[in-house]
Amino acid sequence: MGREMVRLLKLLELVGAFVLRRLDDLGTIVLLYRDTMRELGHKPRLRHILAQMSHLGVDSLLIVSLTLLFTGVVMTLQTADILIRFGAQGTIGGIISIAIGRELGPVLVGVVCAGRVGAAITAEISTMKVTEQIDALRVMAVSPVNYLIVPRMIACMIVVPILTVFGDIIGVIGGWFVAVYYNGISSYLFMNSIHKFTEVFDITGGVIKAVFFGNVIAVLGCYYGLHSPDGAEGVGKATTKTVVSSIIVIFILNAVLTFVLY
Repeated sequence: MGREMVRLLKLLELVGAFVLRRLDDLGTIVLLYRDTMRELGHKPRLRHILAQMSHLGVDSLLIVSLTLLFTGVVMTLQTADILIRFGAQGTIGGIISIAIGRELGPVLVGVVCAGRVGAAITAEISTMKVTEQIDALRVMAVSPVNYLIVPRMIACMIVVPILTVFGDIIGVIGGWFVAVYYNGISSYLFMNSIHKFTEVFDITGGVIKAVFFGNVIAVLGCYYGLHSPDGAEGVGKATTKTVVSSIIVIFILNAVLTFVLY
């Protein structure tokens, strides 16, 4: 009985320590977010924002295109035969466009950017921390938040929605190609289905989600970069934490926003 009690107490201690660490991380992230919002009141450096947009966005175009293209292809392969069997081939285009516009587009782009963009942000900032470049900014009376975080956050909140719209188009094109050239559905029927069933908010709602996802990716990437352990191993650990945390938060936030928006 005594050993079981000791094991239970150790388990509770481990759980409590884990919860306290997560709450401490959450509090620090909230404070960082507050400081970032304050710095937005100052004029951001447009040159830095454009540089980050180019670095984070353009380099992600290929992987976003491939991800959404084959998502549209697979979705159509899985749904078209069943819908044709029930005589509902006139709904295929609408189903594909709504599913990609509302959910798959923003979520998959968010996950891709968490792995590509979030990891890049963390690796860059954590390397600057390890090499004491961030301390040098403070010595020169330059705010690290204004210089490093604000441009990346604004860039992500612009780039991720743009990538989402681009990915939506590529995904629908993939679905159209399979529906027309594999399932034998007329191009007019597919496009008319999109026009008939898809509303503007199906797309804009996904774009709104993407803005939030970009914000999350930037804030978490910067947070783990600024608080990375010293050394090369610390950079790797911080990058891994950014990717995992961003993906988890994106899925949770997507569920919440779906309830709110739709």
